[in-house]
Amino acid sequence: MKQVLGTLAMGLTINLAAQEYTTAPIPSNEIVPPTPEWIEKIMTLAPDTATIQPKAPRRILLFSLATGYKHQVIPHASEVVKILGKTSGAYEVMESNDIEMFSPKNLKAFDAVILNNTCPKRDYRNIFLDILADRPEEARNKRAAELEQSLLDFVHSGKGFIALHGAIAIQNNSPEFSEMIGGSFDFHPKRQTVTLDLVDPTHPLLSAFGGKGYIHNDEPYLFKNAYAKKNFRPLLKMDVGKLDEKTRNDPQVAGEVRYVAWIKGYGEGRVFYCGPSHQPESYETAAMLRFILDGIQYALGDLSCDDSPMK
Repeated sequence: MKQVLGTLAMGLTINLAAQEYTTAPIPSNEIVPPTPEWIEKIMTLAPDTATIQPKAPRRILLFSLATGYKHQVIPHASEVVKILGKTSGAYEVMESNDIEMFSPKNLKAFDAVILNNTCPKRDYRNIFLDILADRPEEARNKRAAELEQSLLDFVHSGKGFIALHGAIAIQNNSPEFSEMIGGSFDFHPKRQTVTLDLVDPTHPLLSAFGGKGYIHNDEPYLFKNAYAKKNFRPLLKMDVGKLDEKTRNDPQVAGEVRYVAWIKGYGEGRVFYCGPSHQPESYETAAMLRFILDGIQYALGDLSCDDSPMK
């Protein structure tokens, strides 16, 4: 009986711990471009050392061009990526919005690519077709396919790929791209308070949260295509029961676990998808900043951890 009670008590402790959360600051009514004060705040909160020493100097290509919906958080996420590299020393960043950077000869200079809210137009859901719109159709389609394949080959060969929030939609109608990233964007209900739970608190990439979940304001993204296979290692999931009444009762939302961040292998390479966030305030905690840095270090191949799909 004592052993049973002890086991029950341990379970109660774990359950209580799982109910603790780090809460991001309340979002402003209007998103303004990053101010010097905001940048200084992020630098203060950012890790001052890498979680693990890089095996070699790392170079990342940061691409932040959106041809469709332009998230106002794009410049904030860009600053976060650059600040994390600067304060931790884990990598250096080259920022470019030239799609020719995705050609094989240019990608050779990088260890990973970060796509920052690179939402395409609804017409094709293909950012390369959007940018190449002034070319004749046959040439346009050919070059768009070449650039997409180049990026897929880059990751498959052993490099890293990181997608932030809306970047998952960049090639939304491409089956192979969906396989690589782990899913495609489907839809999202209105922006609201979103409660995130840790899928496996013992996983190294979740150590940043110290066993606590995360509450912030976000668009609750839902996914389709390759996402149905769950061929990834999930990290963060939404507590659907804590979304607003209309959303949690929507049959398209309820009924299954909704993951918002994960890692996965692709060939010899590594992929990190980070759904948070639509709002600058989501980045204003040390926990989220460390989580993003650790995800980047995983994609770079420096932070080794289990990325196999969960049973």
